[in-house]
Amino acid sequence: MKLSVAAVIAAALLAPGSAFAQDAAKPAAEAANPPDPLGLGEIMTLQQLRHIKLWFAGHGGNWPLADYELDELGEGFDDIGKIVGSDLVDKQVGAPVKALEKAVEDKNRTAFDAAFDQLSAGCNSCHRSLDRKFIVIQRPTSLPYSNQNFAPQK
Repeated sequence: MKLSVAAVIAAALLAPGSAFAQDAAKPAAEAANPPDPLGLGEIMTLQQLRHIKLWFAGHGGNWPLADYELDELGEGFDDIGKIVGSDLVDKQVGAPVKALEKAVEDKNRTAFDAAFDQLSAGCNSCHRSLDRKFIVIQRPTSLPYSNQNFAPQK
């Protein structure tokens, strides 16, 4: 009796159609077919959200958060460059990003505002060069993140 119960359990665990067998096969299948990378639209949506957070962090004087969001924007611009060409991205937003880095490092809100506007203009210039002039980026007017505190922490 014990032997037949053990045989039934073993057969169920080892059966090709069992959940355990399917779960064990998932990592191999995922490695063979990795998920598609994000498309340009998805990356740009993330960039737009980072752009908003950067504005409110800098405007609120939360320089560590502004630095973090600026770094995230840089990573996103690297990803965009892989799709549309890094020369185009660097030409349009390279200088404004450097100016923002300096403004954040210096904790200079006046320089931050000017560099932020230059970044937005660079984004818009890039959009026009890619025949996407209908996408116009500007200073955000409201904060969609009601669940995050943007005030500097002490």
